[in-house]
Amino acid sequence: MLLDTLYLPARMAGMNSSYIAGFLGGQELLIILLIVLLLFGGSKLPALARGLGQSVKEFKKASQTDEEDKAAEAKKTEPGKPNGSS
Repeated sequence: MLLDTLYLPARMAGMNSSYIAGFLGGQELLIILLIVLLLFGGSKLPALARGLGQSVKEFKKASQTDEEDKAAEAKKTEPGKPNGSS
């Protein structure tokens, strides 16, 4: 019975719907933000956020390029057509 509740969505399992990611709620995220602010200081936070944003952008670009390469490869080697003929 306990295992069944582990696989249910948060609302069905009776958890608070204010949870953002897994078991992190608003208070936990606020505490993490304060710790980061204390560790790095207010002047370095914009640079950290900018670097994180560029990393996410580069990751999305690379994964999109990878998907396009896979689609082109699949199209190039369609079944029923010999390789090299169009």
